[in-house]
Amino acid sequence: MGAGFSSLFTGEDESSLSQLPVRPSLGDLPESCVASVIRYLDPPEICKLARLNRAFRGASLADFVWEEKLPPNYQILVGKVFGYLPETWGKRDIYERLCKANTLDGGTKIVWLDKSTGGVCLSISAKGLSITGIDDRRYWNHIPTEESRLADQSPSDRGIFLLK
Repeated sequence: MGAGFSSLFTGEDESSLSQLPVRPSLGDLPESCVASVIRYLDPPEICKLARLNRAFRGASLADFVWEEKLPPNYQILVGKVFGYLPETWGKRDIYERLCKANTLDGGTKIVWLDKSTGGVCLSISAKGLSITGIDDRRYWNHIPTEESRLADQSPSDRGIFLLK
């Protein structure tokens, strides 16, 4: 603990404690300065720092901090996933919502952002693929399975295609 805190236990009376000089703390830093620094951190680190105090929390909500973490085509991605972009959403809100698994194209694709890097991840079901001759049983065989990640699909759509 700091020297100012340890002086509480030296037996000084209360009147002398109120005259102690106030030392600046992390909470005294301007949010804009904190935001300028934390913009270079990874998203999980930004979220951890946001729990320190109000200044760090406020700085972690700045749009310019999160805009760099979003993929360049995030507006197109938001349009495909949500259909619209509410004006009340900040860049942090968009990042948070895109980090969750979101379905596209009638549930045949799942898209999400990697929380650490902001990279776009895409999972495509077997029925979501566009393969020439996919319906021709001479080349492809669809094998239904219950182990599909895309549980929103009907059981007949879940599965894999096996190349013959």
